[in-house]
Amino acid sequence: QNPKTSAIVKQLLAEGNAGELHKYFGSRMEFGTAGLRAAMGTGISHMNDLTIIQTTQGFCRYLEKNFSDLKKRGVVIGFDARAHLSSGGSSKRFARLAANTFISQGVPVYLFSDITPTPFVPYTVTHLKLCAGIMVTASHNPKQDNGYKVYWENGAQIISPHDKGISQAIEENQEPWPQAWDDKLIDSSLLLHDPYATVNKDYFKDIQKQCFHRNINKETSLRFVHTSVHGVGHKFVQLAFKAFDLSPPFAVPEQKDPDPEFPTVKYPNPEEGKGVLTLSFALAEKDGAKIILANDPDADRLAVAEKQESGEWKVFSGNELGALLGWWIFTCWKNHNRDTCAIKDVYMLSSTVSSKILRAIALKEGFHFEETLTGFKWMGNRAKQLMDQGKAVIFAFEEAIGYMCCPAVLDKDGVSAAVITAEMASFLATRNLSLSQQLKAVYDEYGFHITKASYFICHDPEVIQQLFDNLRNFDGKNTYPKSCGRFKVSGIRDLTTGYDSSQPDQKAILPTSKSSQMITFTFANGGVATMRTSGTEPKIKYYSELCAPPGNSDVEQLKKELDELVSALEKHFFQPEKNNL
Repeated sequence: QNPKTSAIVKQLLAEGNAGELHKYFGSRMEFGTAGLRAAMGTGISHMNDLTIIQTTQGFCRYLEKNFSDLKKRGVVIGFDARAHLSSGGSSKRFARLAANTFISQGVPVYLFSDITPTPFVPYTVTHLKLCAGIMVTASHNPKQDNGYKVYWENGAQIISPHDKGISQAIEENQEPWPQAWDDKLIDSSLLLHDPYATVNKDYFKDIQKQCFHRNINKETSLRFVHTSVHGVGHKFVQLAFKAFDLSPPFAVPEQKDPDPEFPTVKYPNPEEGKGVLTLSFALAEKDGAKIILANDPDADRLAVAEKQESGEWKVFSGNELGALLGWWIFTCWKNHNRDTCAIKDVYMLSSTVSSKILRAIALKEGFHFEETLTGFKWMGNRAKQLMDQGKAVIFAFEEAIGYMCCPAVLDKDGVSAAVITAEMASFLATRNLSLSQQLKAVYDEYGFHITKASYFICHDPEVIQQLFDNLRNFDGKNTYPKSCGRFKVSGIRDLTTGYDSSQPDQKAILPTSKSSQMITFTFANGGVATMRTSGTEPKIKYYSELCAPPGNSDVEQLKKELDELVSALEKHFFQPEKNNL
């Protein structure tokens, strides 16, 4: 019943354009553990009013089956600022339609009245003890995309088998229920609640538990620039700085207000580094700021850059910032916990494709480190399990600039990460240390961890399948490569098939998934490289790391060695020319 999308369909029918119609209606968007992520537009392969209604009807039925008290507890729904003029879709409209679906079934809905950062949804789930949460966002994807991200009652993103259960329920509930399109009905409903004011107050109170140097924050002369890259982060990072008694950061004026067109950047993704930060560098030079904090558009990720002595800007990788925040959060914990026995209940987590620096710190300091599969859904769920056993999970991170610095949010949170980074930098400044100098000190103490990651783009699933099949049948059937160029392979873990050469029974410990490709190679020189497919983009990604024991300080030599390993990996394992990548 959306006039814009139905007009497009009628037009195509009139033209007899079977090709386009097949593109729109040939296959339904797949609902996975990340929920939905697709372009906004017409048909069941896109995000639009109809597919949001169908998805929410399925999700509602699945929740009714799992929670006898759903009508007492309810769900939370948040949204970012994305909008798509030609199809009439927007995050706010989708959120209202989803709210309408639940309310029509007598389920209370806590619908934010305005845009919020993604982490506010998982925070609200646990804070108000709700059954589930939905965030309508496509994070840092291109402007035409949108997404539907789902949280379970434990405050973490869903993992299997919930995705399959919800997916099946969507299939069974495709016809819109009566009044499904009329989202105005919710405005007069007693089941509609707005958590905006409460959550804004309580979230900033909760993150203050991670504020350890209020006096330094009040006095610091360090200046920060913040950009929200046309997304939702501006207001919330300003409030976070206020909560920590830090002077507000300078906001990049051209990027501080939400704009679904993302006019100043090619991709609204701070992971892309310097291109997204051009305006931030200019403002920092003008205002004499040394540090730049950049959130992605839904403010769950954080990139950081620092001006070096040379006048150059250094953009920290996700692994480098993970090392700094891990060191900082442990240091703060240690200074506030004099009881030496408490350390046996302290945990840090990171994903298997992230740097192993936390493992090195944990080994030396005596706390626990665990790695999980890629993605915060795994770290959030594991953190909750550990917390339920009375453990303290004080930090988790992934190399894709995602950080969980505060146990009140069991997901990555770019707002708390930004203000905690600012406090860390302010503290280091009192010791005349920059972030870069402290990073070197961390590596000096715990061993250098040099990482390099990139990706190839491939739009053909068959080519991807063939590439990974070749690796599994490298020298004849069921044989993996024994070397990569001059680098000898010493171990292989394949999380698609469940094989791990390092385990006595050759079975991998981490969960395996046949639907995604992921192979990790360990090399005799101490290098590790993982190749995997992306769940949300047409990419084959790789992650590599060389870990040296403390005391090996020839960084240039280590970098050279890793560069050569990566070149060999690209040449022999990816074969970009042959595979047209």
